Amino acid sequence: MATTSDISRGMIIKLDGSLYTVVEFGENKTARAAAKVWAKLKGVDNSRSIEKTWNSGDNIFPVRVERKNYQFLYKDDSGYNFMDNETFEQIALGEELVDAPQFLKEAQEVSVLINTETEQPMSVELPDKIVLKITYSEPGVKGDTATRTLKPATVETGATVNVPLFVNEGELIRVNTKTGEYVERVKE
Repeated sequence: MATTSDISRGMIIKLDGSLYTVVEFGENKTARAAAKVWAKLKGVDNSRSIEKTWNSGDNIFPVRVERKNYQFLYKDDSGYNFMDNETFEQIALGEELVDAPQFLKEAQEVSVLINTETEQPMSVELPDKIVLKITYSEPGVKGDTATRTLKPATVETGATVNVPLFVNEGELIRVNTKTGEYVERVKE
């Protein structure tokens, strides 16, 4: 049985019948009272974010999770379709399980987190940074580069990303999938 001393960032625990991933954690020690362990938790099977506090040494219930590499195939009425890179089995998952569906493109490599107790997919994670091609962008105004001015640009997946004025249509850019922000221009 695991205790609060085993908590780590990224761990998935079962709490009140739902699964949560540990985003951040810490310990509060006071002179008179017993130490407390706190954690910020993000729902895996729901979209809630909560904070939880335990007494030091309390039992927690971690869930064993397996991370498998899948490839995004296409989206249809059944959801987002992925193929296992090893067994070539295909699964269809709902949009709520994909962490950044607006940046998914065909043949994109993703990680699918699978609950080993139920063998059910829990979430789909894209790589932290991906390269996308800009399909539409207004030209930048010459001389307007004194400040870090951004303009909207549409990428190949249909998502809109704010990019610096010097980035033009047809260029490749690196995008942070967690924040949706422009990172850098990529040379071909």
